Amino acid sequence: MASASERRAQILNDRIGHVHVQPLSGVDETPPSGSVPSQVLAICRRKGEAVPQGHGFQGVVVADTMLEDPDDPNLAIGKASDEFSAVSMIKRLSGRRHKVWSATGIQICGDWTFFVESAIVEIDELSNDEIAHLIETGSWKGKAGSYDLAGEMGKHAKLVDGDELAVLGFAPSALKLLD
Repeated sequence: MASASERRAQILNDRIGHVHVQPLSGVDETPPSGSVPSQVLAICRRKGEAVPQGHGFQGVVVADTMLEDPDDPNLAIGKASDEFSAVSMIKRLSGRRHKVWSATGIQICGDWTFFVESAIVEIDELSNDEIAHLIETGSWKGKAGSYDLAGEMGKHAKLVDGDELAVLGFAPSALKLLD
């Protein structure tokens, strides 16, 4: 798997056994213009293009996840760069529903297949103390929208529609190929 995500690595290990994890470097993760599903797919494809030729593995998996701004379906919410931006993202999502998009690319025998799927999550109205706790735990780091549904935010958020895998970082249909 070409990713630095511990959560994604654990999901794949649980499903198919030991996977080799190798983060990609130098991938431009700047969202292009367009809808959030097209943005997350474009970044996932860039990750696929960054996988070295002749890598020697039977298959490769790349993935990316973004949130759709609750007020603008063309505005993506990615990962926070610092505590201030994490607080801002969490406050924006507090008490609201939003859509989470995950794109996954799978390379088998040199050919890439890409999938994009979404799920809807609702977050409780959070108090300032609850937001402070989420920030203090560091659970926001490296997470789209600054939260981890399987982590601390799971106490305050619920899956309303779709598959939890889409929120945790994979397009669910892609992983069915690996079963």
